[in-house]
Amino acid sequence: MKILLSSIIIVFFWGLTSCGGRTSKQAAALSEQAPPAGSIAEREIPPNPAEKVNAEGIILTHAISLRSEARYPADFTHFDYVNPQAPKGGTLTMAAIGTFDSFHRYAQRGDMSPYSESFYDSLLISSEDEIEVYYGLIAEKMEYSPAYNWIIYHIRPEARHQDGAPIRAEDIVFSFYKFMEEGVPQFRQYYSNVKKVEALDDSRVKFTLGEGSKELLISLGSIPVLPPQYWRSRNFSEPSTEIPLGSGAYTVSDYSMGQYIVYERLKDYWGRNLPVNRGQHNFDYIRYDMYRDETVQLEAFKAGEVDFRQENIAKQWATQYTGPNFDAGYILKASIPDNTPPGLQALVFNTKRTVFADLRVRKAVSYALDFEWLNRSLFYGQYTRTRSLFQGTPFEALGLPSEEELAILEPIRTQVPEEVFTQEYQPPVTDGSGRIREQIQLATSLLEEAGWAMRNQKIVNTQSGEHLEFECLIYNSSSERIIIPIKENLARMGITLNIRLTDPTQYINRVREGDYDITVRSIPSRFYPNIDYALYWHSKYLDSSYNYSRVSNPALDYLLDGIAEHQNDNQTLAHWARALDRVIMWNHYLIPEWHISSYRIAYWDKFSMPETRPLYSLGTGTWWFDTEKAARLPSAQH
Repeated sequence: MKILLSSIIIVFFWGLTSCGGRTSKQAAALSEQAPPAGSIAEREIPPNPAEKVNAEGIILTHAISLRSEARYPADFTHFDYVNPQAPKGGTLTMAAIGTFDSFHRYAQRGDMSPYSESFYDSLLISSEDEIEVYYGLIAEKMEYSPAYNWIIYHIRPEARHQDGAPIRAEDIVFSFYKFMEEGVPQFRQYYSNVKKVEALDDSRVKFTLGEGSKELLISLGSIPVLPPQYWRSRNFSEPSTEIPLGSGAYTVSDYSMGQYIVYERLKDYWGRNLPVNRGQHNFDYIRYDMYRDETVQLEAFKAGEVDFRQENIAKQWATQYTGPNFDAGYILKASIPDNTPPGLQALVFNTKRTVFADLRVRKAVSYALDFEWLNRSLFYGQYTRTRSLFQGTPFEALGLPSEEELAILEPIRTQVPEEVFTQEYQPPVTDGSGRIREQIQLATSLLEEAGWAMRNQKIVNTQSGEHLEFECLIYNSSSERIIIPIKENLARMGITLNIRLTDPTQYINRVREGDYDITVRSIPSRFYPNIDYALYWHSKYLDSSYNYSRVSNPALDYLLDGIAEHQNDNQTLAHWARALDRVIMWNHYLIPEWHISSYRIAYWDKFSMPETRPLYSLGTGTWWFDTEKAARLPSAQH
């Protein structure tokens, strides 16, 4: 689990993610760990914890949580999911698709190097076996107002930048304004409620808000702490090929720009013995090799050039994880339960394109995705269709709107599709045969209503005569085999879909600029709807690269504002979230794809891991290099 709002200030990631498969003896030990009692959809929404304040009415705490009491007391020594005695040493070799031309993760352009978030520490860090609970990293403790309109972070006296200079409150002030003035535009919008940041002394920094928001107070603790002595004279908005000075546990020891990068653990890292870090940062070196192609990357893994792989493609998982090294037990594979909500992966329409400004056209195009055929023919039956922004959580909209939801929706009745009130949203379902005659008929009717007609086997606009043709922008060749069946179904409807496969750099630039008709994007999962969702759907973030649909809709703004307003009332929050779910899905801004609730991993058997895995992450950050296991592998893998 990552820091609450780290996605606000980093350049986005992407990819088709899924998991599953059979296990070996050792890997089965990972996959058999019991998930928490009840799925997230079965659990009641927990009540808001009672705030405890001192005589002056101020809350002082070692941990801060949005919705529940912290599991670990102030004197805890380590998280339960780590081995506090884990040995240090060895190298972990990973792989990434694409290239990089910058070490600066937060620039407004350029391709960042993988794992570059390791350069900097932040004030807070999240626990991976709790939901939305945060403990001090650079911060030793926090004090804040019960009205949530200010917070003071107390900095640990031992906190240091990588050059040994102490981290002071003024460094936090510098970091905030560096992001605010030179960071990505959405940072300024997101933190516009922050009215003042001040260093009270060397060890205390205070953030003051215009309006109270506990979530925003916590999110401020996720901002990377930058060394002013390095960044004061540098342009933060521009990419950089210079290895930066940081405050985290790793720095770069070797690289070839765009080809590979090696991170070295700093043995004198200031935070190595903190309770939140104990049993982690176990590898002396973490290497990332860059590949242009998923197939080549997989073969490199099977040959021993890469140590660990999380598989994203169902066909490869079902057919390619075989061979002598698997048979000999040198490579282990596992399907591990994923207890986090799956998120929403989808084909997203750019509604700023004239052709997709009409809801009926978007809905017609959605009939071309034949999930049942794809799942049977390409995915080996491994996936479940996604139907909700809050899939598998208590916030998923099921059935018809409740009385509470109707009260929320009534003021915007004329601004939303009528189906919001009369039908439960479900994506189209086929018989899986590949014959979608009924879907084609429904799509044709919708297009006729929208002013399109069939002429010479082509759908054309009745006024302009323009043929209905658009482009799907992708960066990964593995996505192409999924888009091709959609392209073929659209052709049967008289619609032309062109597939544009670009390299990752061009893809990033085009998405940032909104230069696409339709593309594959993912909206990350959340246990609770929070103010992050405004980034993807609110009109004030229309120009943000996170607003994939380029939506500006007053009805969505109203619902998102309601979600932000009711963060401290979970039952009311659920009603607003379900209303939002209905409005987004019935507007057909996207075509939801599929999900699976497990991690699919394979790795060379030279690592050990704690007996207890964190409930809400894969937990590879707690693994360590096992010299005895490595000695049993072929010499190239020692």
